Parts: sequence; structure tokens; C-alpha cells
Amino acid sequence: MKQTENVTGFAARAALWSARHRTVAILGWIAFVVGITIASGQIGSHEATMADQGHGESGRADRIVEQAGFPVRPAGEMVLIQGADRDKAVADVTKTLTGRAGVAAVAEPLVSPDGGSTLVPFTMSGDPETAKDRVLPLLDAVAEVQQRHPGVLVAEAGDASGDKLIGDSLDEGLTRLSMLSIPVSLGILLVAFGAVVAAVLPVGLAVTAVVAAFGLLAGASRFAPTVDETMHVMLLVGLAVGVDYCLFYIRRERDERRNGADPHRALVIAAQTSGRSIWISGLTVIVAMSGMFFTQDATFTSFAVGTILVVATAVLGSLTVLPALLSALGDRVDALKIPGLYRRRNEGRVWGAVLRVVLARPLISTVLAVGVLGVLAAPMLDMRTKGESIEDVSPNSSIVQTYVKINEAFPSETVPAEVVVKAPTVRGARFDAALADFRRAAAATGQLREPIDVRVNPAGTVAVVSVGLAGNGSDRTSERAVELLRGGVATDAFGKVPGATVAVTGDTAGSMDFNKRLDESLPWVFGFVLGLAFLLLLVSFRSVVVAVTGVVLNLLSVAAAYGMLVFIFQYGHFESLLEFKSGGGITNWMPLFLFIILFGLSMDYHVFVLSRIREGHDRGLPTRQAVSQGIGGTAGVITSAAVVMVAVFALFATLPLTATKELGVGLAAAVLLDATIIRAVLLPGVMALLGEKNWWLPRWLGWLPEIAHEPPPAVEPEAQDRELVPTA
Repeated sequence: MKQTENVTGFAARAALWSARHRTVAILGWIAFVVGITIASGQIGSHEATMADQGHGESGRADRIVEQAGFPVRPAGEMVLIQGADRDKAVADVTKTLTGRAGVAAVAEPLVSPDGGSTLVPFTMSGDPETAKDRVLPLLDAVAEVQQRHPGVLVAEAGDASGDKLIGDSLDEGLTRLSMLSIPVSLGILLVAFGAVVAAVLPVGLAVTAVVAAFGLLAGASRFAPTVDETMHVMLLVGLAVGVDYCLFYIRRERDERRNGADPHRALVIAAQTSGRSIWISGLTVIVAMSGMFFTQDATFTSFAVGTILVVATAVLGSLTVLPALLSALGDRVDALKIPGLYRRRNEGRVWGAVLRVVLARPLISTVLAVGVLGVLAAPMLDMRTKGESIEDVSPNSSIVQTYVKINEAFPSETVPAEVVVKAPTVRGARFDAALADFRRAAAATGQLREPIDVRVNPAGTVAVVSVGLAGNGSDRTSERAVELLRGGVATDAFGKVPGATVAVTGDTAGSMDFNKRLDESLPWVFGFVLGLAFLLLLVSFRSVVVAVTGVVLNLLSVAAAYGMLVFIFQYGHFESLLEFKSGGGITNWMPLFLFIILFGLSMDYHVFVLSRIREGHDRGLPTRQAVSQGIGGTAGVITSAAVVMVAVFALFATLPLTATKELGVGLAAAVLLDATIIRAVLLPGVMALLGEKNWWLPRWLGWLPEIAHEPPPAVEPEAQDRELVPTA
């Protein structure tokens, strides 16, 4: 009598469908990736504007300016000349730039208060959004002036040159990551699998998933404008989870075949176990990433959309095209074996020794592990955040060094705030009197500086008053200057204009409002991510204790990563090694983003390991034995997956942007801790202490669905399934 394969769950059903229709699944995936890529090239992407990213008072000011009909403000550049005998160089700079193609106007030279520096400001012609593409000839012209005057410093920095530096750095970083991350991941997988075909599959699927997600992002940007860093984040997350998901799936399928299962049975078991873990893990990561929507910030919304798209695409590929490929390859997945690497694994040595110690002394092991994580997390209590600036791009760049020198010699030129005044009219005696009062009040503070410039829109209803700030734009001194403006200097003066609305904006004010917005959203984001992660674990494993343990352990890894970030980037350790200059704080969006992404990625391992432990427990093993077999049995695949993640994340620490260095170091450190101290010591120690209490579920939650963790029983498959997987 003909029997059918007993499979349950979306992942297993998707795998069997793909195996039966492997040609459709494989060609469909290729068509999906190619079609999305072509379509995205046609529609383009929509970038977030300053108004999209604004918050609070600065956001209101930016929207007023955007709607006021101001003429497009040209890109401004500055040439710094320093040295005792610099008059000839100043004249040469002015002559060289005046009338040159791409230059709209050259302003009168400014002399610094100490008399040691001269600044020649000029504006560029054309669209300021594309000025970075036209600034190179001007940089070359200034460099030629420097060559003619070797005795003095002649250097340029400004809007266009800064944008060019940032854009080039981002492009260089994306190219470098693309070139390095793939061979690095492939090399690690070659060691893990010992066969070329098995190693190529995860990398190929991860890369195609990232490419498809890039295309989907272009369409999504019509509804949620994207920011520059989003593609970097997508590449990072996509390669990490894409490779890991495939690694989990392929490793389980190969293990089952090595243990004597026929190819069809091995594929079913892999789909029922690892496929289910991928489904739960991917859903958990997506839920965690969606917490960023609570910030109502354009940057975080862009990150959320990008990461959700790339994780969803990686899960889709892992559950559909991967089973089809494994079905088509069969035993040939082990083709092109590498001598010395392809062998039956013996994972009982290192991790087995660690587990024996932990399970023999669970209390001591748990206390020691918590102590180590506590020491690593301690600097977190001193965390300070700061806004991004041009100085975070690359400390060795000549443009950055020039910007720093200009800021030191002419602080009000590089760190201005803008007071936006909207009224029925900003022309006439009433406004002029208010402006005079503002100048006097600003001078009296000692924190607000000249030059104070005024721009008025064509309708005469909005004025933008630019005023210099003390400090470097991101320190507490500049923040106090903004507080003075908002606390009375601006409102007291311009509030006298009939019907006036007054708001302060600028880089420093915007950063302050951004930080305030993040502080307000933290409880919502943390509550959402922690609550949903708890519920997913509760439903998946039918245990309150397992769900609570998972949340707490992941919080410990996040706290340790925070502490290491503060120690390195805020305190300034390893500046030479990582090639950065500490700004005395962590990039303001980093803590919240790291919490979300680390929580999601940590669940990746946690769900996979817990599934194997629960699988053993469901077969009747005592908890300690199930823990030993579950962790020992996943040691190799978890180690390989962690090494891939750490390697990819560590590559981000080589990029020129400080924010990407923080991202890479934070993620690499957290994954390393999660795959070692937490998985090998803390998790088994806690579960050994709790014993059978790990699986406690209140009676009133007995209605939760039973989800099978053990592979389905082996039965004779239908005839159509016998040939799903060919043998070598």
C-alpha cells in the first residue's frame, strides 16, 4: 500500500514542493533576481531629504525653509591659507578661482582672529546636489596653487568636497566589501564543508538574495526614502544571515545522509528541522528590525525596510531554491572534495570538554560567565552619543584635516546655527530692529559669534539668520550655544516681529533633536522587540522559562557589545589599529540600531541550538543529556556560521567611516561572545541548573499549538518522491 511522507510546517512543505518542481523553483529564483534588478534600474531610488530626516524644532524649521521658495543655495567651498608669508598665495588663489568654470563667485578673504590664517570662501555654479561630481577640477587647481607656494599651506574643504569624500568613501567601502566578503566567506565555508560545491551554494544564494533585496529597496524607497548607509547595512546583514541559513540547512542534510538516511529522507529531515529553525529565526529577525519603525525617523525607517527586505529574501531563497538545488544535486553536493578537509567531523573534543565542565559545575560556570560579561559591559554605563560629522569620515584625509584646521581658526564659519523666522513680513523696520537686538544679545553670550548673515525668501515671509556657534559642532559647548539660542536669545529678539514663528536648526540643533527623539522612542522600541521576541520563543518552544532565558541572554550579549564600543570608540583605544579618531562618544544612532540588529541576529543561533535541544528532549532524553547532545551536535555548524559572521562584520571595521567601524566592531564582538561564552557556557549552565523546569508552561497557556521539533517518522514515500533527490 502506498504511503505518503509525513511532513508538517511551512518549511517542510515548501521544500517538498521545490524538490518536486525544482526546475520551476530554480528558474523562478533566477528570473526573480534578474527581473527585480532590471526593474530597479528603470525606476531608480528616492533619497531622503533634510526635511525627511528632521525632528522637533529643527525639523519644523527645515520644513519651513523647504516650503518657502528660497533660491537653490549654491554649494560653498573654502580655501585655507596658513603661513607667515601668505599674501601672494591668497592673491594666487583668488586669481585662480575667479572666472574659472564651475565657480559662481569668490568672496573677500577672511583673516582669523589670531591673524595666522586666511580663508577664501567661494561658491560653485550649478545644482548643489551634483556639485560633488564637478569639484575635482577645483581641488586640482587649488593643489597647483599649493605647489607654486610650498612655503605655506593651501588646502580646500567645503560642501562639495566633503560630499565627494563621503560618497567616494561609501562607494569604495561597498566595492571593498563586495570584493573581500565573498572570498572570505567562501574560504571559511571550504574549510567547514571540505567540498567546493557545498561551499559555493551558501555564498551564491546569499549574494543573489542581497542583489534582489537591493532591487526591492528601490521600489520601497517610493514610500520610505532611503539613506546612504542602508545598502552597507543590507550587504552586512544579507551576507551574514544568507550564508548562515544555507549553512544550517546544508549541514543538516549532509549529516543525515552521512548517518545513513537516503537522499529524500535527508532532505525531509533538514526541511523539518533546520528549515523550521530558519523560518522562526528569520521571522524573529524581521520582528526585531520592525522595531525601528517606532522611531519615526527616516534613517531608521530606511534601515528597517532594507534589513527586512534582505532577511525576507534570504529566508525565501533558503526555503525554496535551496531545497530545489539540493534535490537536483543529491550526493553531488559533496563534489570537488578538498583533500584533508573533507572528512567526518569530530566535534566532541573542544566543545565536548567545555560542556562536560559546565554541566558538572553549572553554578560556578554560570557565575563566571556572567562576571566576564559584566566586566565587558561595565563601560556602557558611561556611554555618550554624538552626531556624525565630516571628521568621522577618515582622520587621514586631507579634506578632513583641512576642515579641522578651518574649524580651529574660524569656528563660526564651519559650525553655524540657523534661526528661521516665519512671519507675514520679514522686511521693514520691525524686523531690522529685531535683528539688531539679536546681534547684541548674541554678542553678550560669548557663545554666539559673527558673522551673522540673513537670507530672505522672494515672498518676504521667511528669514534665515545664520549665526556661528562656539565649540566644534558636536561637543557640549556647541550644544549649550544652541540652548542659549532656543532659551531666549532668538525668541526674545524675533518674537517682537508681529505674527512671527521662530525655530532654530542647523547640524548641532538637528543632532540634539535627533537624540531627543531617540530617547523618547527607546521604551517603545525596547518593549516591542523584547515583547515580540518573548512571544515568538514562547509559541515556538511552549515554555515560559526558555523564552525568558533567551531574552535575558541576548540582552547580556548586547550589553557586552555596548561596553566594548565605549571602551574602543569613546575612550579612544586602538585608534591607530582601526584608523579612527575618537570624538568622545558613540554615533548617536548606533546604540539603538545595534540593539535591534544584535537582538535579531543573536536569536539566529539561539533558535537553532534550542531547536536541537528540544528535539532531543522530545525524544525522551533528560534535559542535561539533551543540552549536551544539542549543543555538541551543533558545535561545528554554529562555529562555522559564527566565523563567517565575525569575518564579514570585521571587514566593516576596515572602512573609512567611523560609524561603519563601530557597526563592524560591535556586531563582530557580540556574535563572537554569543557563539562562545553565551552558547557554550551560559546557556548550558542555566539550563542544567533549571533542569526540567526549563519546559514549564502554565496550564492556562496549554492552548498554544504543539510544534514538532523531532524529525518526522520515516515512512515509504510516494513514487513521485523517490526520485526527488538523485544520487551521485
